[in-house]
Amino acid sequence: MLYAPLGLAGAAGAGFWVMLRGLQSGDYNPRGVPSVLIGRAPPAFSLPALEASGLPALSSTDLSGPFPGPVLVNFWASWCVPCIVEHPQLMRLKRDGIPVFGINYKDKLADAAAFLTRHGNPFTRLGCDEPGRVAIDWGVYGVPETYLIDRQGIIRWRYAGPLVPEVVDNDLRPLLRRYA
Repeated sequence: MLYAPLGLAGAAGAGFWVMLRGLQSGDYNPRGVPSVLIGRAPPAFSLPALEASGLPALSSTDLSGPFPGPVLVNFWASWCVPCIVEHPQLMRLKRDGIPVFGINYKDKLADAAAFLTRHGNPFTRLGCDEPGRVAIDWGVYGVPETYLIDRQGIIRWRYAGPLVPEVVDNDLRPLLRRYA
């Protein structure tokens, strides 16, 4: 019993050492957590609209395709600092004609509406997931998180973290062309 804390500390140290080795070799990718949804249709859900946005509600039937081209689903919140960082990219994608469906995650409705008034509204449809149950079904572990859905309604890509210009230009745009 006396050696249990020592063994636990040793195991934690070994795990930390393995992670550091991965960082040094370039193999460790904190955004590389795979999604079981890749290659599948989105899980069934139905969310109410953020009425102040003037946009329609969002449900899985809205994501079932066929679409004229790929669409994005973006989980976001007004309290999320990285969501502010990525917002100009979402606005840019909207200007480029890419439909972005928003899911507002665990947010106060008034705060979400104020965020969109202040920063602009890039969304085609917007659902409110106040309890966070839909995010659990999607496997979201933090916001922002973005999914690419192809023309037939199949999830092809997931990105955890803010869509910064480098990610949009180097990762997302080639996928948008591929699934167009």
